[in-house]
Amino acid sequence: MIDKGEGTNECDTLIVLTHGAGANMHHEFMQTMANGLVASNVVVARFNFPYMRANALDGKRRPPDRAPKLIADYALQLSVLSKHFQPKRIFLVGKSMGGRMSAILAETMHVDGVICLGYPFIPLSGGEPRLEPIERCAAPVMIIQGERDKFGHKGLVETWPAMDKVQLHWLTDGDHSFKPRKSSGATLTSNLEQAITVAKQFMGI
Repeated sequence: MIDKGEGTNECDTLIVLTHGAGANMHHEFMQTMANGLVASNVVVARFNFPYMRANALDGKRRPPDRAPKLIADYALQLSVLSKHFQPKRIFLVGKSMGGRMSAILAETMHVDGVICLGYPFIPLSGGEPRLEPIERCAAPVMIIQGERDKFGHKGLVETWPAMDKVQLHWLTDGDHSFKPRKSSGATLTSNLEQAITVAKQFMGI
């Protein structure tokens, strides 16, 4: 799915926006981000990973594919998009799992930056934090994280030395989907708007 800025005839910046493990490219979060990030001379491209494409065909829910399959598909999608639009700059923006895959892909494919929207630091099944993709990423990285994200909350994430190489932005009282509690005084809308604003500043668009 392609979103283009009004009057955009050439692509200065290509943003590839990838979905998380449990929701596809049409999810409201993805649509909101795409609408917010698109601008003049900017193209925002979304696609479904293989397991979500299969779900679209038969309606059966599936777990995400293994990382090597996701990365291979991601690399193919990026190659096709790059050849078609021939952008001057490329940014990979991913929700949760999509952000992790973006960081992994940016280790071997040249891009101008990676933005992780709710990075899944802590596996819910337990284990060590998933810091290697960030540590090995060859591109500049921004992580936009809800303050009480169960996959990595404020007060914990900031203690890791790996965070010294990234731009880290916290959203007030946000959970993994950036939704705050009513008592916080923040709203999901305000957190999403803030995420879009800081992402655009990071990309210079």
